[in-house]
Amino acid sequence: MGQARAGLAGSTVAAAVRLAPVEMHDPARETPATLEQFLAAVSARAFRFAELGLRHREDALDAVQDAMAKMLAYRDRPPGEWTPLFWAVLRSRIIDLQRRRSFRLKWLSDARDEDGGEIDWADESTPDPARAHDGREAWARLAGALRELPARQREAFTLRVLEDMDVETTAKIMGCSEGSVKTHLFRAREALQKQLEEFR
Repeated sequence: MGQARAGLAGSTVAAAVRLAPVEMHDPARETPATLEQFLAAVSARAFRFAELGLRHREDALDAVQDAMAKMLAYRDRPPGEWTPLFWAVLRSRIIDLQRRRSFRLKWLSDARDEDGGEIDWADESTPDPARAHDGREAWARLAGALRELPARQREAFTLRVLEDMDVETTAKIMGCSEGSVKTHLFRAREALQKQLEEFR
């Protein structure tokens, strides 16, 4: 049974890597009437995105809350602009937190635990809300593989494939050209296929 589960989880991961986003009618992704509805609809996905980038639950929650608070200043913008604006604000906040952490950790770069081993600063002990469903093994493998990608590739894959955003919106969020998005996505898929080959 364990092999069957691993096979199913592996095929789910492999399918996510190989397949382009499918255009489907999803009422949850329609533009909500109010900013509060938009933020409620995007919160779980935003948390997963932040946690992949920061590898720390509390920092991810802070980043999402900060991004949501900043969005209140854009309440009067047309609802069609909220999605790219929110993801750009969240991405910027994640980068800020990564820089601050990097600066703090430089001072502690020779930190060792009691056994003399290096301290692992990433908090991997807290459960991810996405792992609660039947595909939690597939999610864990995909999330682990995504964490190994360079930041730009991880962002391109997450926004295009997992968040099902189009190339133009992804380019606006990432602050780069559409061609760069396609290149980052191609490289991300290539790297993920290599990392997840054994789970097919």
